[in-house]
Amino acid sequence: MSFITGVGLTSYGKHEGSSSLDLMSEAAALAIADAGLRRSDIDGILCGYSTVSPHIMLATVFAEHFGIRPSYAHAVQVGGATGLAMAMLAHHLVDANVARHVLVVAGENRLTGQSRDASIQALAQVGHADYEVSLGPTIPAYYGLVASRYMHEYGVTQEDLAEFAVLMRRHALDHPGAQFHDPITVADVMASKPVALPLKLLDCCPVSDGGAAFVVSRERTGETGVRVRGCAQAHTHQHVTAAPRLSELGAEIAIGRAKEASSIAISDVRYAAVYDSFTITLLMLLEDLGLAGRGEAAARVRAGHFSRDGAMPLNTHGGLLSYGHCGVGGAMAHLVETHLQMTGRAGPRQVADASVALLHGDGGVLSSHVSMFLEQVR
Repeated sequence: MSFITGVGLTSYGKHEGSSSLDLMSEAAALAIADAGLRRSDIDGILCGYSTVSPHIMLATVFAEHFGIRPSYAHAVQVGGATGLAMAMLAHHLVDANVARHVLVVAGENRLTGQSRDASIQALAQVGHADYEVSLGPTIPAYYGLVASRYMHEYGVTQEDLAEFAVLMRRHALDHPGAQFHDPITVADVMASKPVALPLKLLDCCPVSDGGAAFVVSRERTGETGVRVRGCAQAHTHQHVTAAPRLSELGAEIAIGRAKEASSIAISDVRYAAVYDSFTITLLMLLEDLGLAGRGEAAARVRAGHFSRDGAMPLNTHGGLLSYGHCGVGGAMAHLVETHLQMTGRAGPRQVADASVALLHGDGGVLSSHVSMFLEQVR
């Protein structure tokens, strides 16, 4: 058993003069204070990787910088799924009595500390060195290929994709830390410049500076507990040229295993936090996870199903698409928002019921998946 006892999040966007370690430290300090703990209480640390600061021992580098001496330290790398993979690892560590309080932290000054070309080149390395990278595709290009195929198979349109960008922007408007606060329409998305057709600029998450952290503990520390009920992973491929059929991707496998581990059904879920690096990512994952039927997710967005006051509130902070994306910390903001919702501290974004939450992370090109169920304990 484990509980998420504290969370910390910086604003996302530009943080001129802040290093990755600075942003990680800010988020970590907030998370520890939120848990009602001291730095000396932390006996385990998990760090995500950084493209801006690619140190081979980032977890211990951060521990030294932050002034803690953990008995367990580890760095994790599974792309965008890293945040939830670390949460899952922390859950197992405290459940196995390896550590009592595990700090999970990530952050990067990717917007101000890395050039555009360097960022594109670093991320493109998820491709196969011989059969993909040498042909010059970027991450948006890989997802553009996936989007084209999905649109062909299930009748999804570019306007359908645009609905997800509009929803995430609408949710970000009420979060002061979000990178974007200007409302957009489907027409705005369609008019934005092409990046990797069928994906337009507003179908893609931005590059951001930011940091996120949370503490996973053996016992609850607050009045309202947020317990990890069950989690699971699935890894079906690394390279898009080796991917299975779209109906056999890892999200369906991971969610099936997580449901079995937690004894929770999709019908029990009241809040969803789902990875959204691109609009096609979010659309596909919602359908893979069983939150919408094949080809039906966009219609559910239009009907308000995933809105803050809808039947399944989704990414109420604005997600990667509008809150921002600073690498591993980007998706960790989903968990931070979920914790705030489950403890009734989301302010104007608060939903009516977040007693059971589903979180899902995606790494690579729909390559690595982590599904997790959290439950509220009073």
